[in-house]
Amino acid sequence: MPAPSTPLPSLPADTDALRTLLLASWAERDSLAAERDELATQNDRLRHLLLQLKRLRFGARSERLPEEQLQLGLEAVEQAIARDQAEAEHRNGDLKCERVAKRRANRGALPAHLPRIEVTLAPEDTACPCCRAAMTVIGEDSSERLDVIPAQFRVIVTRRPKFACRACAGTVVQLPAPARLIEGGIPTEALVAHVLVSRYADHLPLYRQAQIMARQGVALDRSTLAFWTGYAAAEIAPVVARLREMLLASTRLFADETVVPVLDPGRGRTKQGYFWAIARDDRPWGGTAPPAVVYSYAPGRGHKYAKALLGGYRGILQCDGYQAYKALADPGGAPRALAFCWSHVRRGFYDLAKAGTAPIASEALARIAALYRIEAEIRGTTAEHRLSERQIQSRPLISDLHTWFEVQIAKLSARGPTAEAIRYALNHWHGLELFVDDGHIEIDSNTVERTMRPIALSRKNALFCGSDDGGENWAAIASLIETCKLNRVEPLRYLTNLLTRLVNGWPQARIDELMPWHSAEPEAR
Repeated sequence: MPAPSTPLPSLPADTDALRTLLLASWAERDSLAAERDELATQNDRLRHLLLQLKRLRFGARSERLPEEQLQLGLEAVEQAIARDQAEAEHRNGDLKCERVAKRRANRGALPAHLPRIEVTLAPEDTACPCCRAAMTVIGEDSSERLDVIPAQFRVIVTRRPKFACRACAGTVVQLPAPARLIEGGIPTEALVAHVLVSRYADHLPLYRQAQIMARQGVALDRSTLAFWTGYAAAEIAPVVARLREMLLASTRLFADETVVPVLDPGRGRTKQGYFWAIARDDRPWGGTAPPAVVYSYAPGRGHKYAKALLGGYRGILQCDGYQAYKALADPGGAPRALAFCWSHVRRGFYDLAKAGTAPIASEALARIAALYRIEAEIRGTTAEHRLSERQIQSRPLISDLHTWFEVQIAKLSARGPTAEAIRYALNHWHGLELFVDDGHIEIDSNTVERTMRPIALSRKNALFCGSDDGGENWAAIASLIETCKLNRVEPLRYLTNLLTRLVNGWPQARIDELMPWHSAEPEAR
């Protein structure tokens, strides 16, 4: 019999010692088996999640998961993994100690601005258990946990005593009542701001907010919350109008539009309304103008609505190839130039290339990707540096791509999808190559498209807008909330302060001081 490759460990001769060793080996085996089963379960869940991610990224358009649905899937998988870990820790004390140590090492520090409630746990008897002498503190262990006080409604009672002089008849002194957003109403400005942020930042429809309040014994109709919202929209209208003026004075803007269903009572169904957005973000080239976005509601998507929004704009407009924007640049039009979006060009080739049977589309994507790699390297640098690098690196690629497009389209059927994608690029070529000659211009209009995502979330949760007026209110409130987000300003704090200042007669001459970026913390600007 051949000798084993590794020597066997020496076994104890004593029966009890051997029994102890055997029990320890069995316990270790059981622990490893439990850990193996846990990892196998986690792997199964992760494989399922990977399939969902692949479906989102590469599946047919009709089968792709919305991003919000994918987030729900992630939550479910992560919760299941956490439950398995908790059960494993209950079974294995050593495993629990190991994971507790890791959590303590990796949890990081809690924000310094949060209030601290200190709880000291000291033994009731601090006398020495041996000699009964008084013991002294030689150190302490300290830990922090994050706590929460659930939203709590309260009633603010304002008393205004009247003072009269016994000697002077008819003399009464009393301070005037403080101004209110809704005279004769019950909400404070902070409560109205809370309703606005819950509706347009957290995407909670008003009827759901009414249900949440009812659980705390506060009975408010949805119609009451809607009334408050309309009042607030009217109050902030001058600030939104001024914000729009400031954006239209910028040298460069982004523009986009998206559909929003609107209830049409006359026909018993919804009609299509549109949210138009103009946005400014100079951070990619180090500009000092604060980022901002303004939404406008319109009942249609025609040229007249684009002209009403941007008809007097005289800067560079970055947008997609929609004809309404092109009409602005016709003879007599206001914008100095239209810079078109390479992301839209890329989309035309992506669906063709994903099947792997369209080599021209795949080659087009690779060439466009080279332009985006250059942009990633120079993002955040000065406009002068961006211009220099684009002239050196991007200009030759753009010229070669234009020539290559012209060669390829000559080989293709005029009505084929690949030819249509190339034709779209060639028809918009002047606007597509503008970014190469100006370091202030972006390669695409994704900046404004990102600002449309919150609108889509609210649209999904609320299903439709109740009326055209409701769309206008939504646009006004969302303009300030999303501008707060762009400037890292807490929307609830900002709107509470804004409404309080407005109802107390803030002067129109100082309205610029009410812009969201003036509420940003110094380090967050």
